[in-house]
Amino acid sequence: MEKRKKLIFIILAVIVIAIGSVGAYYWYQNTYFVSTDDARVSADLVSVTPQIQGKLLELNVEEGDSVSKNQILARQDMNNIADSNVEQALVRAPISGIVVKKQGTIGEIWSQGQTLYTLIDPNKLYVTADVEETKLGKVRVGQNVDITIDQFSSQKFTGKIKSVGEAANSALSILPTSTSGTFTKVVQRIPVKIELNKFNAKILPGTNAVVKIHIK
Repeated sequence: MEKRKKLIFIILAVIVIAIGSVGAYYWYQNTYFVSTDDARVSADLVSVTPQIQGKLLELNVEEGDSVSKNQILARQDMNNIADSNVEQALVRAPISGIVVKKQGTIGEIWSQGQTLYTLIDPNKLYVTADVEETKLGKVRVGQNVDITIDQFSSQKFTGKIKSVGEAANSALSILPTSTSGTFTKVVQRIPVKIELNKFNAKILPGTNAVVKIHIK
């Protein structure tokens, strides 16, 4: 009987310790960090457009190619263009970066303003994290962030908060607000821009990430 009581006491003690450990873990995480898995790698997309309307005669780069600023990416038909304005028939890269999208085909007629290529600067990637409004009061510009990117599940990245959004995502939604008689309160999310520290990996824009913001 005595052994049975001792066994029950030990089991209860283990349960209490386990519950206490879990509680301490969640207290620590909620006190020192703000975390979210609603995050993704982002990049500023730069559109490359022709200066004139004309037939595409040359396309010099493909998706995935690296380009330098002012490099000639394409050439259009120079009909009806004075020799002094031949530069207008050339499509040049506005930045140094990588071609992430090519949309033209040789022989097509392209007009001024149509996006022929889309470029990104791979050295200026950042993470956009959507943080719940109830946790936003703890988030400040300059706070350190631990980042896990799904593309590299075992590799850790770091960064700093660059800016905090001035409006919830819902305020920028193209969908109209419901005017029905029913209402369900939904926790809103605010975009937070996180600047990545130096990295060597080839990170792809649009890939998912998990962030842990150090608030203390």
